[in-house]
Amino acid sequence: MTLTRRTVIATLGAVPLAAALGRTAFAAYPDRTIHLIVPFAPGGNADIVGRLVGDAIGKNLPGTVVVDNRAGAGGGIGAELVARAKPDGYTLLVGSNGPLTVNPFVQANLAYDPLKDFEPVALTSYVPHVLILTNKVEAKTVAEVVSLSKTKPLNIATSGVGSASHMTLARLAAATGANLTHIPYRGGGALISDLIAGGVDGAVTEFSTALPLHKEKQAHIVAIGSAHRSQLAPDIPTFIDQGVKNFTASSYIGIVAPAKTPADVIGALQKAIAAGLKGGPTVDRLKELGSEIATPEEMTPQGFGAFIKTDYDNMKAAAKLADIKPS
Repeated sequence: MTLTRRTVIATLGAVPLAAALGRTAFAAYPDRTIHLIVPFAPGGNADIVGRLVGDAIGKNLPGTVVVDNRAGAGGGIGAELVARAKPDGYTLLVGSNGPLTVNPFVQANLAYDPLKDFEPVALTSYVPHVLILTNKVEAKTVAEVVSLSKTKPLNIATSGVGSASHMTLARLAAATGANLTHIPYRGGGALISDLIAGGVDGAVTEFSTALPLHKEKQAHIVAIGSAHRSQLAPDIPTFIDQGVKNFTASSYIGIVAPAKTPADVIGALQKAIAAGLKGGPTVDRLKELGSEIATPEEMTPQGFGAFIKTDYDNMKAAAKLADIKPS
């Protein structure tokens, strides 16, 4: 082949473009650190699950995942940060009820749209909600709770006004006709001592919070808001078992990315999460926490998207039932 002056110039001129393409279009994902934003303080369920899932992502892509806690506004601060981030797969959100499906109905002028500003990646797990009663209340079934509440309203605690557990309480009262008075606390842990002492009649809270009290007979769980009984406590019936049709409720955790994140990046993340949740120590730890692992369908972008939309609609209805208006 004879190299002409024109060929040499054309070849040299293409070098910067090829180099640039090598750094962008041809770069394997991920080629730098992924930031996983937990929109709550360290130590809570979202933080613990987020770290476990982040570790699974890092091992199965492989890559480096750093967890970054950005608490505030019911998860809204961290969610807004991710919604406004560059859609390249390097800033992800540990999504849950608060920022994705509760905040739109309790916070006015929300700075992001949970249905438009994120791309679902995968639902990872959820912790069912339960109705647990102090031992001073003798009711053992949902029917007995309803009957007792007709003679005297029952004071039921939740983790706060507009919380996921508050929404579940509102839905439960509407579904059963029980006369339940809401007593809001600042977090699920804050209500425990009053529940044990009988300062409130009961609580709607996460299964992971209530199970130790039930096992130690410090209080008793009446029903669990899952589609089936938990393997950790098969003696506890579901609401559905007790005639509350299709009643499920939970605090869920999943991963979302900014809207317009490329489909191949979403796919790579989803596969890494699914691989990490097939079994092993990550799954064992989640189950120890009382979590249920998402189904294979829920662990897809389409499945998680449908899950979010369903919960969004449920929360909208619950907010109306509880007469909650954005403020």
